[in-house]
This record gives sequence, structure tokens and C-alpha cells, in this order.
Amino acid sequence: MAERYAYKLLDTAEWREAVAEGVFHGSAVDLADGYIHLSTAAQLEETARKHFAGRTDLMRLTVDLEALGDTVVWEPSRGGALFPHIYGPLPTTAVTEATPFAC
Repeated sequence: MAERYAYKLLDTAEWREAVAEGVFHGSAVDLADGYIHLSTAAQLEETARKHFAGRTDLMRLTVDLEALGDTVVWEPSRGGALFPHIYGPLPTTAVTEATPFAC
């Protein structure tokens, strides 16, 4: 895919822990699925609505996919849309922006 950036929604506490460690290993859902779920800009609103409705304790990470190399795999999900998935940890150095987010 030609996308340079993708987005991750996660708990503020999870982000603080990742910053302290220098790496994000994934949320409970990510760990259960074996990869870290990301969304493109066009997919982010639906992801927020579907998985985080009503949440106010979130962070939106902007992730530089080029910094992650081959750990990013584009795979079909909802209705065949391709979503970026990270197979491995997300180093905080690949996050270009982290902003508070509420659904």
C-alpha cells in the first residue's frame, strides 16, 4: 500500500507504559490476535465507533509505517478492506504524534 502513516487508538495508561519502556507490545486484543491493529485515516472513524464508543481515556498515535519496515502487513478485514497490522512490537520512535482522543 502507498500509505505512509496509520493510526492506533489505545488507553492513555497503555501509552504511558509504552513510553516508559520505549515499545508498545499491544493491547489485550492485539496480543490475542497476534498483531497490533492499525487503521488508515479513512478507517479511523469507523474503528473508533465500532471498538471505542463512549471512551474518553484514549490516545491516537500517528505511526510512521516506513519506520517499521517488513513488520507491517496489509490484510483484509471488514468487508475486504485492507488494514495495516504490525507483526511485532511498536517502537515508540515510530510514533510521530500522540494526541488525546475521545469517542
